[in-house]
Amino acid sequence: MRNEKVRTFHLEVLIKICALLLLAVVACVPNPPVSDSGNRLEPADGVYLGVNLDWSRITPADFNAALGHRGAVFVQFYQFPFDDNDFVNLDAAVESVKSENGMLMLTLEPWGGLEAVTSEAVAALVDKLAMYNKQGTSIFIRFAHEMNGSWYPWSQQPSAYIQAFRMFADAVHQNAPRTAMLWAPNYGGGYPFIGGPFEAQPANADFTLLDTNQDGRLDMADDPYGPYYPGDDVVDWVGMTIYHWGSEYPWGENEIPEADKFIHQLTGNFSGQNGDDTALPDFYEVFHTTHRKPVAIPETAALYNTARPGGPAELEIKQSWWRQVFNAELLAAYPGIKMINWFEWEKPENEIAGEVIDWRALGSPEVAAQFLSDLPLDHLIFAP
Repeated sequence: MRNEKVRTFHLEVLIKICALLLLAVVACVPNPPVSDSGNRLEPADGVYLGVNLDWSRITPADFNAALGHRGAVFVQFYQFPFDDNDFVNLDAAVESVKSENGMLMLTLEPWGGLEAVTSEAVAALVDKLAMYNKQGTSIFIRFAHEMNGSWYPWSQQPSAYIQAFRMFADAVHQNAPRTAMLWAPNYGGGYPFIGGPFEAQPANADFTLLDTNQDGRLDMADDPYGPYYPGDDVVDWVGMTIYHWGSEYPWGENEIPEADKFIHQLTGNFSGQNGDDTALPDFYEVFHTTHRKPVAIPETAALYNTARPGGPAELEIKQSWWRQVFNAELLAAYPGIKMINWFEWEKPENEIAGEVIDWRALGSPEVAAQFLSDLPLDHLIFAP
């Protein structure tokens, strides 16, 4: 009997030691604080601070050193499906982000059209995502973003888009437990963006789906978001691209953002100088309050045109914008906003005759210092 009690005691001790070791291993794996809402990678409190990087010029480590904090999310763009070289680059990106304890957002662009999004191509990528997740890296998939625009081969094709998104999401949810699917249209001001190469035409099979008020026309009176929504069961996060391009089309002038422009665009209340953006749905109310999804701003920044001197200064323009986007009172009033990714690029823009636009917050010492000073650190989540 004594030997049996000793064995039982030893077994209990061994079980406790194994449990402690398991907890220690889990604690070492980078993982954000997650709420009980069921949406993957959603933080219980606060807002992930992320960044869209020009990876050819700056690494996550470089950005973190300049920022003085570790960014939570790093965005990289890829053409989909992947080829062998893309997978090599993805491995390198994951290692770069993992070394900084960050998360990676893959913006996947099916430039060959939605018909190129096959189950085989999806499975090949999801197998890699599952491996990265197992090794400790959490990933967001922003699939075929800005699908409500008219400028991409996947634009304004809601039936094919939803089918492709759902196929991708099903594979992710079954196999990659630390990967989240982000549905992210463009801000709907100017919808349906007439004149784009992929603008929906009345002869298109999906035209009646996009004509949400059934008046035979596709215009600003139609819902620019709802027809493209893939469904609550496959969407983990919702997001919207919101920039300050200027105050009036055509873009290119250096102009101070209008007061409260950012939140008015997100909630559908913005009225530009032409007064033509007033019929939009409240994106935050519909997709956070009603559909109960965390909201990301996967891209945001303010235009500063380096080719057109004069007008407001770079700092004045950008500071006016980031003080709207990263406003502590606003983030407290809209707790569904869970991620904001600054667009840290300097590049030519086709919409402005190829002129070089500096979107960066850390591009110069003066601008960077003020950006860091203005960030509401108590509301933001950085990588550990």
